[in-house]
Amino acid sequence: MTQDLIKAARHVRGNAHTPYSNFQVGAAIRTSSGAVFVGCNVENVAYPEGTCAEAGAIAAMCAAGEYEIFEVAVIAGGERPVPPCGGCRQKLAEFAAGDVPVTMVAMDGSMQTTTVADLLPGAFDIEHLKAGTKISGP
Repeated sequence: MTQDLIKAARHVRGNAHTPYSNFQVGAAIRTSSGAVFVGCNVENVAYPEGTCAEAGAIAAMCAAGEYEIFEVAVIAGGERPVPPCGGCRQKLAEFAAGDVPVTMVAMDGSMQTTTVADLLPGAFDIEHLKAGTKISGP
């Protein structure tokens, strides 16, 4: 199943808008229904107003009414696979169980697979938010 995600991520990477860094990234996510959503990074001259590839794919997924990630593929330039940034790790954790695989691919085809939990151990989640909203008396 991963090869079709890698192909989709590689394809959408070509649509990235990166006039400042020239660092194109493509991401593809598969949901629990089997649907695939893609995103590419979009830079903006007013940093940090750009969008990461993973965030774009997640936004497309939510726009389609899906909210559960089953698998992720990310492809970027460079000599080794590039992991999602810290913010995207948190975004992935919002929609993916900890054992969801994340395959990172370099343009030369080298790859590394990990999980959302390994990318972001101790992720901030809804249980933390619920605990923080309790009001204690004087």
